[in-house]
Amino acid sequence: MYGYGLGYYGLDWTVLLLFAGMILSLAVSARMKSTFAKYSRIPSASQMTGAQTAQRILNAAGIYDVTIVPIRGQLTDHYDPGKKQLALSEPVYASRSLAAIGVAAHECGHAIQHAREYAPLNIRSALVPVANLGSSLSWPIFLAGFIFSIRPLLTLGILLFTAAVLFQLVTLPVEFNASSRALQMLESTGIMGSTEAGGARKVLSAAAMTYVAALAASILQLLRLLILAGGRDRD
Repeated sequence: MYGYGLGYYGLDWTVLLLFAGMILSLAVSARMKSTFAKYSRIPSASQMTGAQTAQRILNAAGIYDVTIVPIRGQLTDHYDPGKKQLALSEPVYASRSLAAIGVAAHECGHAIQHAREYAPLNIRSALVPVANLGSSLSWPIFLAGFIFSIRPLLTLGILLFTAAVLFQLVTLPVEFNASSRALQMLESTGIMGSTEAGGARKVLSAAAMTYVAALAASILQLLRLLILAGGRDRD
């Protein structure tokens, strides 16, 4: 007797869903790092650094209350709407490469979204507390319900994980829109011509795919939870 959800020799076949998500995420992440590294070696004709690019774009958008600061790490760039702070990683802040300028412009896209009250960004910000709670507590609660056959805990775990998946889903239009705004601003401000913008576009597209892969992996995990919960009901 192996029970529902268990395959031959007592192995849980639903683990394959996790492996599929992991492989997809790793492949997309490797592609992103490779693309970033490639265009990090190509200097921009404007010779502007990531920080200078961000400042010009923000000024062109009429945004003067956002500070630009360097932070440690690689690809740790982000915009903090609470602090109105645009943080650029070390390989971006002082670099004059196409990759650095593209990433800096992307983060400016988020600052512009905030200033223009872009609805998906507001929804995403509102979901942050729930998503954090879901990502940290969903699995412990679900496992407790699974081990002790407590259906309400199984359901709660699934609902919490669903909230985390919903957060990732809302993140997609926010990221794609920020990249679109970035490319428009790079050309309208004269920081990049159409030829160079093609390189920046490839960097931003590769970065956007990491969010798509993360969502796909989470959906596979959610599917696994639903399968396991259904199997427990039949035990």
